[in-house]
Order: sequence, then C-alpha cells, then structure tokens
Amino acid sequence: MSTLPHGKVVRLSERLRRITAPNPGPMTDEGTNTYILGEDEVAVVDPGPLEQSHIDAILDAVGDKIKWVVATHTHPDHSPAVAPIALATGAEVVGMLPEDTMFQDETFQPQWHMTHDERITGDNFTLRAIHTPGHVSNHLCFLLEEEGILLAGDHIMNGSTVVIVPPSGDMKAYIESLQLLASYPLKKIGPAHGELMDFPLETINWLVDHRLGREAKVIEKLSARSSISLLKLVPLVYDDVDQSLHSFAKLSLLAHLIKLEQDQRAVSNGEGDQQQWQLLS
Repeated sequence: MSTLPHGKVVRLSERLRRITAPNPGPMTDEGTNTYILGEDEVAVVDPGPLEQSHIDAILDAVGDKIKWVVATHTHPDHSPAVAPIALATGAEVVGMLPEDTMFQDETFQPQWHMTHDERITGDNFTLRAIHTPGHVSNHLCFLLEEEGILLAGDHIMNGSTVVIVPPSGDMKAYIESLQLLASYPLKKIGPAHGELMDFPLETINWLVDHRLGREAKVIEKLSARSSISLLKLVPLVYDDVDQSLHSFAKLSLLAHLIKLEQDQRAVSNGEGDQQQWQLLS
C-alpha cells in the first residue's frame, strides 16, 4: 500500500499541504509531490506532469486561490502542469529557464524569472528561492522560512540518490549546492519524491560524503590503470550497485569524471562510451 496516496490532500504542517501525482516509477518513486502553501493566497510548487486527474485534484483543492504556480525545475515530471493551471487560474508562473533542452519541458514560460534569494510572500508564508544547480542548471530549492522546511525538488530524494546527467547535470555544482544548503536553518526536507525527511543537516552531510566517497573510488580505480573507458569503469566503481541500475550509474559516473577533469585531476580522449579516461599525476 502506498504511503503517498495519489490525488489526496495531506496536511503536513500549519502552512504546508501535499498532493502526490499518480506517476510512480523508478525515477519518481511513488510519484511527484506537489506542495501547496498558504490559505487565501496560495503558491503551488511542482504541479507535476501533464496528468489531468492530478491537475483536477490541485484545482479542486485550491483552484480559486492560486496566486503563484512554481517549478523547482523543468523536467517532465515537475512542470508540464504549470501551463494548464496558470491558464485556468490566472496564476503567475514562477521559476528559472534551463540553459539547454535536454529532457526539458519546453512549455514552461515563467513570468517571474526567479533568482537566488528572491522571496514569494503569501498570506501566511514566505518562500525563499535557493539556486541549487547540479541536477540541472535551473534547479531551485525553496525554503519555507517560518517552519524551516526545504522544498528540495530533485536535489534531495527520500530513499535514493539523484542521478546526475551531463551536460545538463553537473556533479561539481551539485556537491557545492548541497554544501550551500547546509548553511541554512533547516528543520525538515520536503523532497519531490518520498515522505518528509527529518534530520536535514545529517542527510545533506551524508549525501556530500557519499558523493565524495564515490569520487575517491573513481580515483582509486583510475590510479590502477593507464587509461580505461567509461563502460569498463562502471562495474568497477559501482560493484556495490545492482547491475540492472548500471545504465543510470554510468550517467553519474560520467558526471564524476567530468568533475575530476574540471578539478584538473583527470583527462579524457575520444568520445562516447569508448572515451578513455586517465588520472593526472
């Protein structure tokens, strides 16, 4: 039985409600969480995919009160419902445009091109935008300042780590964004996929340590060889991960290698899966 019932409004705190979209899957867990803030002046964060039953659930709950419809980023499970909700309600579309078209929702057209540290101020809430590139360049997290709840989009997921897909995804930026989030007064994390998370600082520190630990393993495997291809490196670096997930692991491994190249610790030759990587001395 799902712990996140689809289409139902769930009260999480005085200022925060959640409706989960019916789009479960390996990359979305039990579905995309849509967060609702405010009572008479409502912000809807991540209205989700273009799924009419989910759009109807949002409109039935707060359609006559929506003032802002917000996207943490423009992947197809997060922002396609923005346009129909804005059309139905006249809400202001809020978010950041991507720097590329890779897996992006091209229907997203923000009226408020939000930037780092800008705030949405509603009748009983304040949402502070925190620019967190890494998963994608235009990713924003939103801090509910009155309650210390971070609406983390896909930057932090409950129960799994985020796949970083170059060139849109950037491992170096992802780790730096995690370190930035640790400087804020967080009490809980509201991920786009999964339940509310307690112990936010411990979670963030674990994620940073996990990524840096994986990077250390990449360095270890590279150091034992003059050069190696991405495909051959995957089972060596991710020998603790089920082989069925190695196609996803390959993407994050490439992000780690690009970070090492950015840090001038590795160099590559060639292109594609057979691209050869070697550690710099």
